[in-house]
Amino acid sequence: MTVLVTGGAGYIGSHMVLELLGAGEKVVVLDNLTTGFRDAVAGAAEFIKGDVGDEATLDKLFTDREIDAVIHFAGSIIVPESVSDPLKYYRNNTANSRTLIEACVRHGVKRFIFSSTAAVYGDPEYVPIGEDAPLAPLSPYGTSKWMTEMMLRDVAAAHDFSYVALRYFNVAGADPEGRTGQSTANATHLIKVASQAALGLRDALSVFGTDYDTPDGTGLRDYIHVTDLAKAHRLALGWLRDGGESQVMNCGYGHGFSVFEVIEAVKRVSGVDFEVKIEGRRAGDSPKVVAKADKVKSLLGWTPDYDDLDTIVTHAYAWEKRLSQKA
Repeated sequence: MTVLVTGGAGYIGSHMVLELLGAGEKVVVLDNLTTGFRDAVAGAAEFIKGDVGDEATLDKLFTDREIDAVIHFAGSIIVPESVSDPLKYYRNNTANSRTLIEACVRHGVKRFIFSSTAAVYGDPEYVPIGEDAPLAPLSPYGTSKWMTEMMLRDVAAAHDFSYVALRYFNVAGADPEGRTGQSTANATHLIKVASQAALGLRDALSVFGTDYDTPDGTGLRDYIHVTDLAKAHRLALGWLRDGGESQVMNCGYGHGFSVFEVIEAVKRVSGVDFEVKIEGRRAGDSPKVVAKADKVKSLLGWTPDYDDLDTIVTHAYAWEKRLSQKA
């Protein structure tokens, strides 16, 4: 049987492909390469250029291959952009997910793993955040993901179909072996942007908001290494194959770092003291987001291998340096 990875040429998707291939899985990647990169897809995986919202492409793909599970990453992920262009996010994240889920039901694909987000929680009253916390997204990005979770819940109730929705916290780092990483030119991930500043690719790094109710006034985030996240997806696939019921689970480490702490880690790892500019808050940003991740550990047996900020930064910085040398 084959696992379909949508968005498998992107940041998290390319790490997922490596994880699956390493576990002996047969993998097919569907990606339209809007933000992904063809060379990010490991050679042993089959690659199809196409859009996850195209019914004809999906019908041919599911008809021609024995696919038993879908891991769905394809979508748009930039929070401020979702505020300025919400319809793009409701198309790419919500409407296209509906098309994909419908194709799964039509072709009898019963297992689905969804790339959700901690943005569904908005500005939580308490941290760490459990899966039962109220959902109140602050951006169309978060809402678009929440809507897909609701569709999955309803489809699982109506059909022979089960899913795991993994709510990511702040994904960071790169493959420890240097095979793939975050390559998108306009990515807004803090560790990537800080690494670019350290390499002289940016004149300075902007900090958006220093008046939050956090220890140093900057946003607090739970940073999870992308390889640990891919591992959680692989375990979720095993859970569904073993007959596990549908689940929603947080993916994070259960502790956070502020923007200033991350900047200091990048300066420490790189040995470069770059300029930092203080600016106002960005629309859609939450003050502090930290996971309560007991569920993914207890149900899936997930144990992280890279729960260390300097390790995450070291891998991200090494990848950014490699990209800069290619340019």
